[in-house]
Amino acid sequence: MLKGISPLLSPELLKVLCEMGHGDYLVLADGNFPSESIGKNAKVIRCDGHGVPELLDAILKLFPLDTYVEKPCGLMQVMPGDPAKTPIWDVYRETVGKYDDRGAAAFEQIERFAFYEKARGAYAVIATGERAIYANLILQKGVVTE
Repeated sequence: MLKGISPLLSPELLKVLCEMGHGDYLVLADGNFPSESIGKNAKVIRCDGHGVPELLDAILKLFPLDTYVEKPCGLMQVMPGDPAKTPIWDVYRETVGKYDDRGAAAFEQIERFAFYEKARGAYAVIATGERAIYANLILQKGVVTE
């Protein structure tokens, strides 16, 4: 264990976060996301016992969001006609707002199949045990300047 680093961040996940460069994508996948098939060309990290919100908070303490793009956070858009509610998105916006001045403005909604396509180009996919639906999130890494 290390001081100041969340125990949610496994050595494998810390290594991946360090390896990622500016502009790389990181997918935080809910429990229903096809992590293994979408992540064939990425590193897939299992975090089954954890939800996306707590991992997002732990990651953003170490991981800058890209300031060279308008919307470094991508949400999977609810399918037309699906009555699903997405209260978890409010949690994501609040969490991002703690680390990035853009807050809710840092987010875009991406159509489901376009989200899958973008996720196929991710550096890593974190497969969580998140049970909320439409809880998938893509983050674009920025530059560490400190």
